[in-house]
Amino acid sequence: MNKKPIIIAHRGASGYRPEHTLAAYELAINFGADYIEPDLVSTQDGVLIARHENEISETTNVANHPEFAQRHTTKIIDGEIKTGWFTEDFTLSEIKTLRTKERIPQLRQQNTFYDDWWEIPTLQEIIDLVKNYSKKLGRNIGIYPETKHPTYFRSINLSLEEPLLATLGYHEKNDPIFIQSFEVINLKYLAQKTHLPLVQLINITGQPYDFVVSGDFRTYTDLVTKSGLEEIAKYAQAIGIHKDILVPRDNNNKLRSPTSIVQNAHATNLQVHAWTFRNEDYFLPLDFQGNPQGEYELFFSLGVDGVFSDFSDTALSVRDRSQSLDIS
Repeated sequence: MNKKPIIIAHRGASGYRPEHTLAAYELAINFGADYIEPDLVSTQDGVLIARHENEISETTNVANHPEFAQRHTTKIIDGEIKTGWFTEDFTLSEIKTLRTKERIPQLRQQNTFYDDWWEIPTLQEIIDLVKNYSKKLGRNIGIYPETKHPTYFRSINLSLEEPLLATLGYHEKNDPIFIQSFEVINLKYLAQKTHLPLVQLINITGQPYDFVVSGDFRTYTDLVTKSGLEEIAKYAQAIGIHKDILVPRDNNNKLRSPTSIVQNAHATNLQVHAWTFRNEDYFLPLDFQGNPQGEYELFFSLGVDGVFSDFSDTALSVRDRSQSLDIS
């Protein structure tokens, strides 16, 4: 029997609580998730905090704080024009006066009940939560942080990599940690600084932003060719890949035949972690409308080594049922 795939709580139990809150992480841990996944950005004073983006108008009540009205601005982040409020313009003490809110209320109306309840957590607070629960529950709970916009943050002298390693305090390859990025150069840099496993994120379109900056024309599609995977294996231990690359969809939102990327990645000793699994029909292919369990079953049957899920309870129930049926 193969080692069972890990369940990565995508931004916590974000199907049930506003994402990237200690409450969302805590619920995912209580569900039994193997890893919790914080996206990391920096404050003005260099503290790593958990937000989906450095622009925080969609995930906090910052717009309701008149004292910060003058911070409203427009920036270019990874080539995209963004308007709002940005974490790098706030000190940690100012960030702590804000409260979180549901990012996609049109799909998760039930989560808006918790709007304005919780603070934005720091990476250190997340680590403390995980350590406390690991001791309480008697099992190792992992952390799977993502460095968001690393080239941008380095350009404003708030690089993410050094404070990430300093705050983690984990330095062995067997510690329950994965560090992930959509960029390449910062992963190669981290590979020289730590033995912790690294994950090259692969999006369905576009290219790593550091490639844009350096004039490298390779795209994410190029990274998952056999030669691309061999190159990734020189600095990373896994790929975190958009699930529609592994099993494409047609123009009618129906699934097509699986690609061979899982087998090709395994041939280079790379693990494959697929993202993102959600229960709502809005995100599901026509094949699995009303049946998110079926989507997990398909991807587990393909041999993925892990899944990112907003609903880790669903993911765990399917994985554990599949494992119990596997008598090989």
